[in-house]
Amino acid sequence: MNDQLYQERIVALAKAKTGAGKLAAPTRAARKDNPLCGDRVTIELKLDGQGKIAEIAHQVRGCLLCQASASALASVAVGRDAKGIAEIRHDAERAVGREAGEAHEPFAAFAPVRDHKSRQECVLLPFEALKDALS
Repeated sequence: MNDQLYQERIVALAKAKTGAGKLAAPTRAARKDNPLCGDRVTIELKLDGQGKIAEIAHQVRGCLLCQASASALASVAVGRDAKGIAEIRHDAERAVGREAGEAHEPFAAFAPVRDHKSRQECVLLPFEALKDALS
């Protein structure tokens, strides 16, 4: 394991497993796969009457980065609509170096991924699944 890439904050996010599991009766769901590394993310949602996320759950079969990203995303997704989720995605993209600027917590933890371009998709895959679920 690369200590620089898998630093304590990323490991803590993955271990927290915020939102991990399934919803009893999701109103929306989507699955995304990364064929390059084998990561798979399923996102389940319940939306309120205004299209905002009332509940979120995820199942991740993938690397620690993907697990940590799904956990971080679930920790900030409730109460947001598609536009709010797009803003959070920009924060994650800043963290991994795909956009200019500084990222905020919890996504600032993914700054070490900037130097590992092939691993950036692992961080962003949960966002792709969530985007599909909101579409």
